[in-house]
Amino acid sequence: MIYGTGIDLTDIDRVFKVQSNLPKFAERVLTDKEQKLYQKYTGKRASEFLAGRFSAKEAYSKAYGTGLGAEVGFQDVEILDNPSGKPTVTKQPFTGIAHISISHTEHYVMTQVILEERG
Repeated sequence: MIYGTGIDLTDIDRVFKVQSNLPKFAERVLTDKEQKLYQKYTGKRASEFLAGRFSAKEAYSKAYGTGLGAEVGFQDVEILDNPSGKPTVTKQPFTGIAHISISHTEHYVMTQVILEERG
């Protein structure tokens, strides 16, 4: 049974500007494992990755029903790529299954998260 759904649309250039002005922004948004992936990228691709994870965590918090804040923070959700490259939620407060899709255009990243109860 579906517990919740969430979507988010994030402007990649906006995330780039925030990261440029607040160098610790990536550390705030990304877990240690996500930061290791992020450090492999440069330029536009790094901005796309950071914006994608930011958007995914926003969408996750909406699906969870709380939004980002006291109950769910950036560090509470981790999204890593599975062996085929598909983004997968590997750490989360929800005990069920999280389905995630991240899509980029030149200027935006759109993310959808569906939380499904087990059994």
